[in-house]
Order: sequence, then C-alpha cells, then structure tokens
Amino acid sequence: MNELTAKAILTSVSAFGAAITMFSGMANAMAEGWIAAKAVEGIARQPEAAGDLTRTMLVGQAVSETTGIYAFVIALALIFANPLIGML
Repeated sequence: MNELTAKAILTSVSAFGAAITMFSGMANAMAEGWIAAKAVEGIARQPEAAGDLTRTMLVGQAVSETTGIYAFVIALALIFANPLIGML
C-alpha cells in the first residue's frame, strides 16, 4: 500500500471517528434536556425545594456539558490536527 492510499484511509477513518464523537454531543444535549425537565417536575411537586433542585441541576448540567466539550475537541483534533498522519 503506497503512502497516498494510507493517508487517504487514515483521513477517512479520522473523519468517521470525528462523526462518531459528535454523536456524543447529540446524546449530551438530550441528557441535559432530560435533566432540566426532571428538575422542573421536581420544582412543580415541591416548590420549597427549588433552591436545592436548581443547584443540583446546574452541577449535573456542568458535568454533562464537559462530555460534549471533550467530544468536540477530540473531533476537531481528528479532523484538523491529526497526529497520526505525520507517522506515515
């Protein structure tokens, strides 16, 4: 296999990997929506617990958002700064 073919295969596999990591971002957005919906349900049932539920929801949102950010960074690295291409 020549170098051009190997580079093409590596680039296409990297693009596919970037697409897979971006699915993590979609799952992340759905999970954050679900967290917010459950917090609103809890506040509707017990309005006096709104402060605790909001604080807990925001911490959960922050932890969940880091997953999406990491997936985005990995996807950008795979597409634009792929370290594996230099090893060919």
